[in-house]
Amino acid sequence: MSPISRAPAFAASAVFQACHAASGVGGTAPAGGASLGIVPEWDLSDLYTGMDDPAVAQDLDRAAAEARRIKESYQGKLAAMASDGAGLADAIAAYEQLSDLMGKLGSFAGLLYAANQADPTRAKFYGDISERLTRIATDLIFAELELNQIDEAALEGAMTVPALQRFKPWLEDLRKEKPYQLDEKLEQLFTEKGQTGRGAFTRLFSETMTGLRFDVEGEPGPMALEATLNLLSDPAEPRRRAAAEALSKVFGANIRLFTLITNTLAKDKEISDRWRGFKDVADSRHLANRVEAPVVEALVESVRAAYPRLSHRYYAMKARWLGMEKLSHWDRNAPLPDKPEQIFTWPEAERIVLEAYGAFAPDMASVAKEFFDKRWIDAPLREGKTQGAFSAATVPSVHPYVLMNFQGKPRDVMTLAHELGHGVHQMLARAQGPLLAPTPLTLAETASVFGEMLTFRALLDRTKSPRERKAMMAGKVEDMLNTVVRQIAFYQFERKVHEARREGELTSEQLNGFWLDVQRESLGPAIDLKPGYEVYWTYIPHFINSPFYVYAYAFGDCLVNSLYGLYQEAHPGFVTKYFDLLKAGGSKHHSELLAPFGLDATDPSFWSKGLKVIEGMIDELEEMDKAVA
Repeated sequence: MSPISRAPAFAASAVFQACHAASGVGGTAPAGGASLGIVPEWDLSDLYTGMDDPAVAQDLDRAAAEARRIKESYQGKLAAMASDGAGLADAIAAYEQLSDLMGKLGSFAGLLYAANQADPTRAKFYGDISERLTRIATDLIFAELELNQIDEAALEGAMTVPALQRFKPWLEDLRKEKPYQLDEKLEQLFTEKGQTGRGAFTRLFSETMTGLRFDVEGEPGPMALEATLNLLSDPAEPRRRAAAEALSKVFGANIRLFTLITNTLAKDKEISDRWRGFKDVADSRHLANRVEAPVVEALVESVRAAYPRLSHRYYAMKARWLGMEKLSHWDRNAPLPDKPEQIFTWPEAERIVLEAYGAFAPDMASVAKEFFDKRWIDAPLREGKTQGAFSAATVPSVHPYVLMNFQGKPRDVMTLAHELGHGVHQMLARAQGPLLAPTPLTLAETASVFGEMLTFRALLDRTKSPRERKAMMAGKVEDMLNTVVRQIAFYQFERKVHEARREGELTSEQLNGFWLDVQRESLGPAIDLKPGYEVYWTYIPHFINSPFYVYAYAFGDCLVNSLYGLYQEAHPGFVTKYFDLLKAGGSKHHSELLAPFGLDATDPSFWSKGLKVIEGMIDELEEMDKAVA
């Protein structure tokens, strides 16, 4: 498999590219001590029953044997097989079926590891599976290289065979990678060295972050990263400040390690880009996303131009609401005084999300309900568990799994709605098969952000107090700013890092400076970036796991804002068109998927339309502010 292919990744690490284990049922409680009810832990037995499941070793052997068979049967022959469309379809089908089997193994190892990265047994299992799958994958490298050597006219003629026609979108995408592919021996070297290069440093970052502990003044004991970050949205300013200072202290103490990891991975990417012929630092991501660079540039420039109307304006309002001249960086996510402090139990969160989904489309709620009923969700906070949340698609022959860290806050309900949106999308796209189901990142956020918006509107409708409605609206605006403004700032930071790394190794001070530059530009004059904030770039996992992933969030949010506006306007056949978009998976370009809605991402007004939704919500907040003053 080509390292730049959009075919399912065979390595166990692929599970973490879905966004951003044990059986049994457990429970957790938020910091305040209120019960959250029974919070589910996932049941991974649909993949394998455990690390000692005999099927793991059997499937590894079966995958290795099948990879050898495919190599022996087809290597050196694919380019000449265009005259036999049925035979070529059989070869690709065998490749596809093997990718599903290998993806199943990699997903299981990755999910086990994500559930407890501190467990050395799981870490070893994850590493061993990754190495074995990488060795197996080297036998398959020839396939995509040879498919790209087939004469264009001959391939088009072979498409008269229905079995081959099914793979046409995948083959067309594969053609786009042809200019950047190397010869087979070099591709094999890149694949095998990935285990001791990018893969090793990514794992080092993850395990280091999982192991960090933060001594927060006033708290009973050392805290993990997730719980410490959670304090930045605490109502009490002293707790927020103490958490921020603890984060700065620990990140600063580990700055040399994170600088080394960043330098190494940026150099690794530069070497790969140079050998493959990518000119711009983000070109490989654009190719993987099946989006053109000018479209991304239009998005970035539109968002940056809107900073004064969005983030700068909002944070100035928030500072006034909190009685401050400026917000310290630890106040950025502080709740408003009138924000509902309700803690939701897990059953309540489930009901809210399913009702919101069901009000839009009963079929959407029906798919989401499977995740609860069949224990496809892992939600408790747990020692060693990875930070954040994701929905791992695994493979079409099984189903997705969702991981999150549920603490009962309204934002956790939003996170649940977000990840279930991914899960529904992945479930609906499964029929496309392993090669065509994976969705480019630019469209992968569509269902997640849409599901989050549906749930927010449902929560807002049940809130009657004007002050509480204002606080909830402010919270949603902040989430949207985090999704759009903050992610574009992250993208700008990555550009600075990767462009500068091409000129030589970067110091911690340079990285800190890049971080402060983009944060000051994006957050505006109402945010006071206190000493210590300069090292906060160190904990962002997307910079490590998936370079330049971040702009996909802004793309998705602006896209969903436009879609949601059409939904509110009762656009003809909206639900059917929306489901068709999700079912397509990665089988269609974004232009084809948006055309039925009359949307065009190449048009600058498309981005303006999405950003005006956020601007309109800030306008609404100003009116609410006057009404409750």
